[in-house]
Amino acid sequence: MKIPSNISTLIAGIVLTLVSLWYGQNHGLLPVAASEEASLVDGLFNLMMTISTGLFLIVQGVIIYCVIRFRRRPGDMTDGPPTHGNVPLEILWTAIPAIIVLVIGVYSFEVYNAMGGLDPMAGHGMQAMKKMPGSALAATLDSDTQQNALGIGASPEESSVAQIQINVTGLQFAWIFSYPDSGVTSGELHVPIGRQVKLNISANDVIHSFWVPEFRLKQDAIPGSETQLQFTPKVAGTYSVICAELCGSYHGSMKTQVIVETPEEFNAWIQSQQEVASFDNLDRAVAVNPAEMSTAKFLAPYAAQMGINSNTLKQIHPSHHEI
Repeated sequence: MKIPSNISTLIAGIVLTLVSLWYGQNHGLLPVAASEEASLVDGLFNLMMTISTGLFLIVQGVIIYCVIRFRRRPGDMTDGPPTHGNVPLEILWTAIPAIIVLVIGVYSFEVYNAMGGLDPMAGHGMQAMKKMPGSALAATLDSDTQQNALGIGASPEESSVAQIQINVTGLQFAWIFSYPDSGVTSGELHVPIGRQVKLNISANDVIHSFWVPEFRLKQDAIPGSETQLQFTPKVAGTYSVICAELCGSYHGSMKTQVIVETPEEFNAWIQSQQEVASFDNLDRAVAVNPAEMSTAKFLAPYAAQMGINSNTLKQIHPSHHEI
């Protein structure tokens, strides 16, 4: 029994749609969504994967069908019929991509706008920028060129209610995080779950780019200016902070981590950092001058890594390491 072509086409279309929809939601290509804003980006990415899967199956299916259906038969040495074009087909394969690009463009615009990417952040004029590290360029700009900082993650109204403010400075080749409310400065970013975090990002030298894949957020760090990023962490864990802008010879090593923890753990970490930096415990925070240390005392912390007993180091004669 031969199935009518229109019925077989309908069945193939239904199967194609179901497969595309399933894979678009179950591709497993994205890391864990660790912020509230991640769902917006995931929805856009899933739509693009759904469309891409459908187009891939259609194109590959047509190619396989043509290879089998229109292959040269044994003994057939004739040429194929000449084809001068098909205007309706050309209109179709031009219109479909145009519509797809338009839909994705409008959707991505809405996602970016919902995350605050098109809203200028108020209250960050040039006077505030002059106080930032690496703002020498901003201090030389004429007042007519002053611009408010741009950010992602919140509208101007929402940014004013951020519960935690953190200043982020990028430099070759490290990230420095400063908590102005507590006076803590760290080489790794700590944030609490469920609280809105606002990052004020700048650079000391060249353009860097602050990127945490699990947050689905990325923002440039620009010398002499300030950009902002606002998000709400929702999944505890340790995630990589990556510089996504080529910034020099050691760009690949410009990495640190963001630690998302409970509010209690975050407060405990802040308190521990304040204690280390306090005057009473200054000896724990200031580096020791190695010139004032004996050979055994200087090498003792490395003994375990070298597989040498610390008592053995005490027997080292000064003449053994003279140059």
